[in-house]
Amino acid sequence: MGSKVTNVGSSLLVPSVQELAKQPLSTIPSRYLRPEIERDAVPVGGPTLEIPVIDMQRLVSEESMGPEIDKLDFACKEWGFFQLVNHGVSLPLLDKIKTQIWDFFNLPMEEKNKFWQHPGQVEGFGQSFVLSEDQKLDWADLFYMITLPLHLRKPHLFPRLPLPLRDTMELYSSELNKLYLAILEKMAEALNMKTEEMEEFIGEGRQAMRVNYYPPCHLPEKVIGLTSHSDASVITILLQLNEVEGLQIKKDGKWISVKPLPNAFIVNIGDIFEVITNGRYHSIEHRATVNSESERLSFATFCSLRIDGEIGPAPSLISKQTPAIFRTVKVEEYYKGLFARKLQGKSYLDFMRIKHD
Repeated sequence: MGSKVTNVGSSLLVPSVQELAKQPLSTIPSRYLRPEIERDAVPVGGPTLEIPVIDMQRLVSEESMGPEIDKLDFACKEWGFFQLVNHGVSLPLLDKIKTQIWDFFNLPMEEKNKFWQHPGQVEGFGQSFVLSEDQKLDWADLFYMITLPLHLRKPHLFPRLPLPLRDTMELYSSELNKLYLAILEKMAEALNMKTEEMEEFIGEGRQAMRVNYYPPCHLPEKVIGLTSHSDASVITILLQLNEVEGLQIKKDGKWISVKPLPNAFIVNIGDIFEVITNGRYHSIEHRATVNSESERLSFATFCSLRIDGEIGPAPSLISKQTPAIFRTVKVEEYYKGLFARKLQGKSYLDFMRIKHD
């Protein structure tokens, strides 16, 4: 494939919030103050707010597959979001990931600077979607990199990760790619989509990973860990790295706090899949809050399409009764447009909608 590296966007460099949070702050710098954000969130667990839980072993077993695929279809249509248990990724690997990423974020600043974003790029430590010097910032440090296909990896990032983290990430990347394809196969069944059609969209696929580090803040109600947004992926597979809660999703116009199950993955539908399914499955708006006591770490794997393909509704899901509601564009054009905007709810999907006069 050669060493062609595509650069889909850039983000302005910002200071490390982890370092900022270590200082005895009497006031919070104004760029992080977010008074406009609606705070109230409903705790999960009430009779109407049971988040779907999908069992991967049941999805692939002959006896239980039918009912579990129906549950999966319901979760994707009604929630855009579910927790995945019995997913087959080994617990020792998850434990290693949790420990080694924690160590990586706690490296001395001079070590972390080797992995900081380069001007004009989005990969490395920093923040994404920062387009102006007066833009409000999230109370978080992110570490983002493209992991698959191999020829898209930046030579100064993945290959230079400290050992044993590099080897652990290599294995995790491979396991998550297998899991992605297995989940997608079952979603295609639920949608009555042809397998070849899904394979044509995915091609060699594209995987990016982002670790989110949310330091504690003495005034947590005045900041936000991650601005409300939907993901520009097919699906996102999230692993919570410690026990601190903070993920919230928007369901029926209300914010709901999510309590991750131990060692489960949280899977959500991304904008690209909403486009492919012509709106049958919905991407979910979500955000992260911070607290005053503890840091929180989570690890998102964004599973997507081959960079040289196209994004548009699947032909088998379009008919006279259900005409296409989204345009078809090249994948690279889609990503360039995405990183040229601020994060703002699901606004980027509107760019993809077919406008009917």
